[in-house]
Amino acid sequence: MHRTRFFDHVILLIGVFIMVAPVVVAFMTSTHEAADIHRNGLSLTWGGHFTETYEAVLTREGGFTGKVTGLNMMLNSMILGLGFAVGKIVLSMLAAYAIVYFRFPLATFFFWVIFTTLLLPLEVRILPSYEVMNALRLTNTYTGLIVPLLASATGTFYFRQFFKSVPDELLEAARIDGAGPFKFFIDVLVPLSRTMMAAIFIIMFVYGWNQYLWPTLMTTDEGFFTLVRGIKQILLVWVGSNIPDYNEAFALAILAMLPPVMIVVIFQRWFIKGLTESDK
Repeated sequence: MHRTRFFDHVILLIGVFIMVAPVVVAFMTSTHEAADIHRNGLSLTWGGHFTETYEAVLTREGGFTGKVTGLNMMLNSMILGLGFAVGKIVLSMLAAYAIVYFRFPLATFFFWVIFTTLLLPLEVRILPSYEVMNALRLTNTYTGLIVPLLASATGTFYFRQFFKSVPDELLEAARIDGAGPFKFFIDVLVPLSRTMMAAIFIIMFVYGWNQYLWPTLMTTDEGFFTLVRGIKQILLVWVGSNIPDYNEAFALAILAMLPPVMIVVIFQRWFIKGLTESDK
């Protein structure tokens, strides 16, 4: 038994090392100067330029317009991540509520129509989506960045399954107390769904935060660039004898990882509970 536990811990430690080692290397490398990184490659030692590097990527104005900062790009990424996650939860809960509780004709058929959107990820429908946003003049707007990403049945599927597991006695009790559909949704289903909402929020926030292709297509104004796209912009400055700011690119990569990691750490208990619990 003890030997089995020992090997279990060894396997877990190996997994932790594999996951954490690249992050440590990236962080240590970011504290070196760009010329040293270009000459010596990645590093596991402290470079001594932590403060100036991270201060530069967060506050120094740059880009083609000379007005973009890392804080601005981080704010754009945060708006995209939060807007997508919150919008997804609201839209999915309302759709699942209608499908489960309103018992209208062809409800199951409409659910499977919605479910088929999982077969059409954004990358497949990216050109039609862009044409629609461009026709509505929503390019270079937060609305254009967020709304097309909401068209997916992932959240609707999870909330539908969750609502179907809620005992019918709760609905009957709410009716006896005189609660209408809206009050039942707000006072009963929303509190019961907190753990599921937390789980969906984590998944959707990380997905929205890490978006690269869609923001690249939708934004030509540097004021709407996200942090993930900013890393790519730094590596595109190789012109003539200029050396890309590798240290700043690594610093932005570290900063880009922090919010998703913090969200997962803060909500990890709700995340696990929301995906595994069945008792209401």
